[in-house]
Amino acid sequence: MATNHITTTTYTTHSMLSQDGAKISYLSMGSGPSVLVIPGALSVAAGYTVFASALAEHFTVHIIERRGRGLSSPRGEDYSIRKECEDVLALQHETGASFIVGHSFGGLVALEVARNNPSFAKIAVYAFIEFSLGVGPDRARNTPPWLMKLMLPLFLRPHERKLMFGLLSENLREHREVARLDSSYEYYGEIPADVLLMYGGKSQSSWVDLSMKRLAKILPRSETKEFPKLDHFGIDKKDPREVAQAVSVFFQEDAR
Repeated sequence: MATNHITTTTYTTHSMLSQDGAKISYLSMGSGPSVLVIPGALSVAAGYTVFASALAEHFTVHIIERRGRGLSSPRGEDYSIRKECEDVLALQHETGASFIVGHSFGGLVALEVARNNPSFAKIAVYAFIEFSLGVGPDRARNTPPWLMKLMLPLFLRPHERKLMFGLLSENLREHREVARLDSSYEYYGEIPADVLLMYGGKSQSSWVDLSMKRLAKILPRSETKEFPKLDHFGIDKKDPREVAQAVSVFFQEDAR
C-alpha cells in the first residue's frame, strides 16, 4: 500500500483480484459511505484525485484503475465491457459501495453494471454519450485529421499527450464495445437506482441535449444537470470541485 498527498487529502493505493484473477488497482481517500469512481477514455485514476478529494469531504472515495492502466493487469485478448463490469463489482464487494460515479466511457460502464443490480442505490454519470472526438463536437467531425494533429499541442500539455497516446490502443477496443452496444440504451430501463445525468453546456455538440433527454425518459428514476460553463472534461480537468459538489448533494440525499 502506498500513500500520497494532493491538496489537503491523503489517498492510499490498494489492489484486489477481479473475477478472472486479474489484478485491479484503486485509490482510496476520505471517510463516510463508499463511492466508486470509474475513469473515462484516455484517462487514469490519478486524473480524478481533485474531484475525489472534494467528494471525500463526505464520502470514502475509491477510484478504480481500469484494466490496461497503471498497476492494474493488462486487458487480455478477451476484453469486453463485461470485464469492466466484473472489475467494478469486485471493487464493490471489497468496499461495500452503493454509489458510483462514471465519466465518459466509465459512465457507460456504470450504467451497464447497474442493470438489474439493486445493490447500487445511486449513480452519477458525466457526459458518457459524447466521450470520443469522432462523435463529439459537430465541427470536430469535419476537421481534417492533419489539422487535428497540428492543433493537439494547443489543447494538451506534453504529459497529457503522452498519456493519451499511450492509451490509444485501449481506446480503440472501447470504441468497438460502444459500437457493439449501439442502440441498446433502452436496456437501461432495467436500472433500479436513482441516476444523475450530468453534462457540460459548452460541449458544442448539437445532439447532446437531445440524447440526454432521450436517456432520461428511458431511466425509471433520473434527473439531469447541465453545467453551462463546462465541457466534457468538467469532472476531471475544468472544474472538478463544482461537479463534486453536485454529486455530493445528490448522494447525500440518500446517505443521511
